[in-house]
Amino acid sequence: MPSVSESALGTRLRHALDLMEADVTKACADVGLADYRPRFSPVVRVLLAQGPSSIRTLAETIGVTHSAASQTVAQMTRAGLVAPSAGSDGRERIVRLTPKARRMLPAIQAEWAATTAAAAALDEELPYPLTRLVDALHEALRRRSFRQRIADAAELVGAATSQRSPAAGTVDDPAVDRYRARLKGE
Repeated sequence: MPSVSESALGTRLRHALDLMEADVTKACADVGLADYRPRFSPVVRVLLAQGPSSIRTLAETIGVTHSAASQTVAQMTRAGLVAPSAGSDGRERIVRLTPKARRMLPAIQAEWAATTAAAAALDEELPYPLTRLVDALHEALRRRSFRQRIADAAELVGAATSQRSPAAGTVDDPAVDRYRARLKGE
């Protein structure tokens, strides 16, 4: 049976991200960016590269849901960093950097450079670069969602505990074969 730490993969990943994000937030405060959060950086980068953009464009470019982009823009608006305005139709919101955000850019860009260097140094300490691992993870989940992987594993668990599902024997995947072997204690 896997240990608690092995079975808590999501919690452990989230904890590592929380630790890194908390330290980036502290680093931002150290350089006078007390109102700035790491989650703002992708939005600022897009707005710098593309100019005023809709929330939909921000979401697509960053690779997050429209809801997540909208929530980030709302936080940035409260911090006075962006100013949303009506777009060409009533539903579209166009987001622009404020003068306050533009004044903060030298410190923001210095933080980005330091964070990028720190991430590269962290990659050197790891057995494989974190950036490559995250890219590989995204690609694997694009090929087959985690939900599908859970369903496949559930079928196998059902088969192993005599709650056989009709589809349990139809899964043909090396990872599933390894899982079957683990269930058998091999």
